[in-house]
Amino acid sequence: MKLLFIGARLFDDVAPYIKEKGITSILTESNQNSPNLELADSVHIVPRGMEAPLELAINEDVDGVVPLIGIDNPLMQVAHMKEELEKDYQIPVVAPDVAAATISTNKIESKNFFQDNDIKTPAFDIISQGDLSKENNSPNTTTDINSINNIKCPMVLKQAEGQGGKDIKVVLSKSEIDEYFQEFDQALIEKFISGFEISVEVLSWKGDYIPLTAVYKGETTLTGIHPLDKLKSAPAKIEGLDNNLALELAHKITRKLGSDGNTDVDLIFDPEHGELYALEMNTRPSGTRYLTTASTGINPLNEMIDMALGEWKSGNVKKAMKEYAAIEVPVREFKGPRNDSNPKIFSGVNSWIVHGPQKFERVTIRAENSGKISEIAAKLNIDLLKFPH
Repeated sequence: MKLLFIGARLFDDVAPYIKEKGITSILTESNQNSPNLELADSVHIVPRGMEAPLELAINEDVDGVVPLIGIDNPLMQVAHMKEELEKDYQIPVVAPDVAAATISTNKIESKNFFQDNDIKTPAFDIISQGDLSKENNSPNTTTDINSINNIKCPMVLKQAEGQGGKDIKVVLSKSEIDEYFQEFDQALIEKFISGFEISVEVLSWKGDYIPLTAVYKGETTLTGIHPLDKLKSAPAKIEGLDNNLALELAHKITRKLGSDGNTDVDLIFDPEHGELYALEMNTRPSGTRYLTTASTGINPLNEMIDMALGEWKSGNVKKAMKEYAAIEVPVREFKGPRNDSNPKIFSGVNSWIVHGPQKFERVTIRAENSGKISEIAAKLNIDLLKFPH
């Protein structure tokens, strides 16, 4: 079997599984200095975009294409490539189609999708600088009134496109809103929910879906702590939340979206009202994949390879799933022991891996229970109490 992989940055996550399966790997990458190039059987340095990978997939007569792209920008190009390769050449591409990518890569489209499908999402509106000026000049409002269109501060301001917290700001007053609009002409405004952030990765292929585990990503904060700086854990343990409800909601969202591959669904749980809200969907490899792998024993990227090979069924995933305790710690620079022979593979039930770029490293620990997590963290000289939860 021969597969084409697009993007080298995440290739080391799947390289051991590719070798285990006896797959011939062809890798395309636009950066000739990218890491992991030496891990593939053959490498093609190509211009940005999907024209070269599409042509290569056809010329090499590959059995499938697995995009290992962790950012949103290329997803629409990938979606168009998917539709052409699958329709005209019967080459499966493990990625969302154009319809799903259009919704998932645009926060406004995502909000409309939730509304259209009766899925609870924080109250929102779209405003422009002109709308804001009209409101400020209205005889019934002043700049001292900290609300817009019945959404009161604190509120969240976002741009339609962007990820990883880019261009997202929690504002506490009308003056901060005015300051945000000095940089942007338009924004999505969203009610701030005081609660807990959750992610669920959902695997899906050709109408077959399975959610994996609820990942706890910390409390929502007015200061906007970056997700990579928070302590995360799986499965989530939040008082008042039934994790099955989070899994069911993520399953419903992905099914309605009709996405293929790996979809990361972001949710917020409001403990005061016992409500679970949908925030957005990311139809690409997720930053929570190490926690998901640690907790369930299921590596989402390896599952994408099985999809490309035509070997994937949700029933097989369900049978293989475990429920370990897992935690991910943003250590920045890890000075403890590593598993250098297979750095991205857990070496047993009670084990850990180190991942992330230099100076932004994270340690993900898997254990049989939370007590054992603490023991391993102590062994690694990691003080769990000093990290934001």
